[in-house]
Amino acid sequence: MRADAVSLEAGRMNDLTIENYPWIHERHRAFPRVFEDRKHRRIIDLAAGIGIIAKRIKESYDCELACNEIDQSCLQQLNTLDVKVTSFDLDTNGLLPLERNSFDAVLCLVTLEHIINTENLIREMYRILHEEGRLYLSVPNYSSIFYLIPILKGRTFHNPLDPEERYEFYAHVRYFTYYTLIELFESFGLYVDTVYLTLPETSSRYQKLKQKSKMKAFMFRNTARFVYSLSPRLHPGPIVCFSKKCLSRKPRLVKV
Repeated sequence: MRADAVSLEAGRMNDLTIENYPWIHERHRAFPRVFEDRKHRRIIDLAAGIGIIAKRIKESYDCELACNEIDQSCLQQLNTLDVKVTSFDLDTNGLLPLERNSFDAVLCLVTLEHIINTENLIREMYRILHEEGRLYLSVPNYSSIFYLIPILKGRTFHNPLDPEERYEFYAHVRYFTYYTLIELFESFGLYVDTVYLTLPETSSRYQKLKQKSKMKAFMFRNTARFVYSLSPRLHPGPIVCFSKKCLSRKPRLVKV
């Protein structure tokens, strides 16, 4: 991560808990449901944050779970979950301290957009992933309507003066669209198996909308369902499930 974003990251994590996390996105809710019937036994969350996903997996999925983080406040939260916790930097030109083919599920959510040594991390995720395993990855999709609307208004993706967007403005160093992400990973031998499209349901913004007007929330959710049905490239952050084998010429689309 860029040095000028570290202090913003630390400030963003102050006073957060698993039960009180105002930036919950719908992707967290999708786990462990997105594992389906793949029966993963060894799972690692490479950038686990304060452990929202780890807690969900630990409570309802039988596996050996490992979580990695470098932020001290996040590590304090993770250490309360009774999971294996490591702390190493993902943004390196060298090998990660993990064995080859050691995990049958690797999670890397909203992380790649912060990484300067992008290609090295992709190679390392490939190396630690078991031959029959799956990589679950999500990044902001800048071809989605969510990000295009500001551009159409003549604004940037993230407003550096907005308290909620200031962190992203300084911390994001890579900008992906749905198609460029897939093309990049395929060039490293990782192929799309399934794309999970989360619908509005539990995020803080959606819940606030629902409290104000159940009708507006209903319309918003079903509009999102319709728009995402047109193309996964319109979703702001699909969870893309990659495999080392090309299992299908056309990925499966699943709304969760």
